[in-house]
Amino acid sequence: MKRFFTILGVALFLANSAFAEQATLIDFSKLIGEGDAGLHAQTTIDYSRQAGSAYSAEDKAKMKISLAIPSWEIVLASSSQSVENQTLSQITAAPVKQDAAKFGGETVMGVRIHFPSYGVNSYAIIKPAFTIPAYATLEGSTDQNAKAGSQFDGFGVLKNVGVIKSIQINILGRNFSNSISLLLENELGQEQEIFMGYLNFDGWKALQWNNPNYQTEVRNRDVKVLPLYPRSAPMIKLKGIVIHRDAAQDGGDIVSYIKDIKVIYDQAVVDRNADVDDEAIWGILKAREESERNFELAKLGNLQVLRSLETKKMAKEAAFDQPAPAAAAAQ
Repeated sequence: MKRFFTILGVALFLANSAFAEQATLIDFSKLIGEGDAGLHAQTTIDYSRQAGSAYSAEDKAKMKISLAIPSWEIVLASSSQSVENQTLSQITAAPVKQDAAKFGGETVMGVRIHFPSYGVNSYAIIKPAFTIPAYATLEGSTDQNAKAGSQFDGFGVLKNVGVIKSIQINILGRNFSNSISLLLENELGQEQEIFMGYLNFDGWKALQWNNPNYQTEVRNRDVKVLPLYPRSAPMIKLKGIVIHRDAAQDGGDIVSYIKDIKVIYDQAVVDRNADVDDEAIWGILKAREESERNFELAKLGNLQVLRSLETKKMAKEAAFDQPAPAAAAAQ
């Protein structure tokens, strides 16, 4: 963990250039699907190019996916991946009552995880249906802000992240003794699991992790001057949310609700109001990610196409037809 946050927290300017700020990494109340397809417009990805010519234009038009709450998935540990456990582990958009003390009238992510009934150490990862891109721009967008950043900024991605001071998750507990962690990835592709706490409480609670290596005294910081663009592009992205189950804990269902994840961090680079937009000219950061992103999108597209095909092959009948009663048949 120390190595991860040392990399995230390297000082890129002189001591007086670091300013801590708060930002929302992801807010599930904003990931509400719209229309018949139930897609969240800003985070929608089209994977139809992965489908072959055997698919009609109508089928391809439906080959889109987004970060809307129902598209998120639960991946159980291999020791827990029975058909029953996987089927009963679900994610849904959950409305909060209008008169609730917190987040009244909003919609949050509802999570149900079904662990094995027998004693075994296990975990479940709540993850998006695809790896969230850091530099993907919204195709066809005329919004200058969208073009300048990424369509996923604030939807699982935070840019210009220096030293992380604190992370907070707003979550509703139901007195389960399970623990919760966050999976984060930095700009170097390094992944780290951050322990947030236990779910042994009832109602909404803001679980918070404070970086033990955060240095509040500027004079004690390791100050360096490093090259800027394109090297200074620290960022973090959400890879998943992990619920752990200890073998000594009860198995079966775990239910919880997640509102959002927030981060307090130092800016890696202060906005210098540069005379030239480096990324607009060279596109190095976007190109750096493009190869990996295309691979991920191809993998996602192939998987979704196979799922679409499997859906068409599934049995449509819920039960066997019942014969008509004898009296009715006689008439």
